[in-house]
Amino acid sequence: MKRILLSISLCLGFGAATNAQIQGYTVGQTVSNFTVTDIDGNQHDLYSYTSQGKWVVLDFFFDTCPPCQSTTPIFNEMHEKYGCNAGDVVCISMNNGTDNDAQVAAFESTYGGSFSHAPAISNDGGAGAVDTDFNPSQYPTYCLIGADNTLKNADIWPISSVGDFETAFSGAGFSPSPMSCAVSVNEVTGLSDIKVFPNPANDQATLNFSMEEGNEVVITITNLLGAQVDQITVSGTTGQNTVNLNTSALANGQYMIQCAVDSKVLATQKLSVIK
Repeated sequence: MKRILLSISLCLGFGAATNAQIQGYTVGQTVSNFTVTDIDGNQHDLYSYTSQGKWVVLDFFFDTCPPCQSTTPIFNEMHEKYGCNAGDVVCISMNNGTDNDAQVAAFESTYGGSFSHAPAISNDGGAGAVDTDFNPSQYPTYCLIGADNTLKNADIWPISSVGDFETAFSGAGFSPSPMSCAVSVNEVTGLSDIKVFPNPANDQATLNFSMEEGNEVVITITNLLGAQVDQITVSGTTGQNTVNLNTSALANGQYMIQCAVDSKVLATQKLSVIK
């Protein structure tokens, strides 16, 4: 799979892909901080993530780039495998500055795949300035930034599976732990195995969970700012439960599904809505 070069001169100047697609920094160099806003209105600050000990994978892309379209589902699969940015790895898709929010949203909807999507930044959210700073010479370019704010890998490529990202992690001395995007917020075992699919959803999603004994379950959907957008109450039964969620009225974006029993939130699950 070949990537898109920025110019004919670059095509002549570079043959096989090397570990230097990022031109703005060299491996081992400290990168500058950035603060950007994704297409759902959520803010992301690089140094805030790294100060928590997280490593950051940036995906530089643009919407009409065929290899970007092909590898974005794999990037999103990796994002979900490692906890949807709640674990050791933070994944951010960074546009090259040529696409606005609507175009990036359409790209994610068409090419993002069935896994939870990494936050995507368009030119509206400040991606262009970050692209200029890092200056990738081809698209897509996936790079790895360590918790010490230094560039660890300037070109994770080729990408054919999540294993290619993991090989890059290992080569940089990084061993993140896979984790579910579902986060337990209470050490109560009365409700478990919460899953939602499809994710991203369009007009409808299905919520599955298991209960040790039947009880009333309050299911609340909130946006990432914590505002409630929907709530339903169901009579949970012992064993497996299936609940249909109507997401047709929800705007494109990221949401949290909270399941509560006896006013105690037992588990949460991240939900993406893309139409």
